[in-house]
Amino acid sequence: MTPESNFVTVYRSADANAEADAIAVRDQLRDGGLEAVVVGDDAPGVVVGTYEVRVPAADAARADQILSSATEAAVELRGTPGDVSHDLDLVTVFSSQNVDAEMESQAIQGILEANGIPAVIVGSAQIPVLPFEVRVPRSQAEDARRILAEATETGPQAAEEAEAAGESESEETV
Repeated sequence: MTPESNFVTVYRSADANAEADAIAVRDQLRDGGLEAVVVGDDAPGVVVGTYEVRVPAADAARADQILSSATEAAVELRGTPGDVSHDLDLVTVFSSQNVDAEMESQAIQGILEANGIPAVIVGSAQIPVLPFEVRVPRSQAEDARRILAEATETGPQAAEEAEAAGESESEETV
């Protein structure tokens, strides 16, 4: 085999499944007739937790072609390279800078998640001049706003009634 110094990295990953991915890439390159090796973080110059696939420097352009062709074939098979729509972009459905903004955000997040809508809180108690926001995927923003409007409309009394109903159901099953 050619000395390692004549090899160049054509693939690198530090993902949880980096080793398996690197082996798959190496196999693709070998199927394409190239000499390829997988090196882990025990090799000089490889970052801890990282795996690389290396080929002889003279074969780098051919390796790029092989890997690009494999990516194009996978995209053609699946239709698109992942979800390229903006449906999963996060949009703000609640924002507040009140003293209790963090607690409000947590309550709103709980309401949305109880209704099957994933929600994230953006904000920091350490930086009180910034608002707290609750964000949801764009595709679910309309439903989130409707749910929040209904919750606001029915108010705390409805929450207390629902809690009481849940408690009485729990007592019946005991």
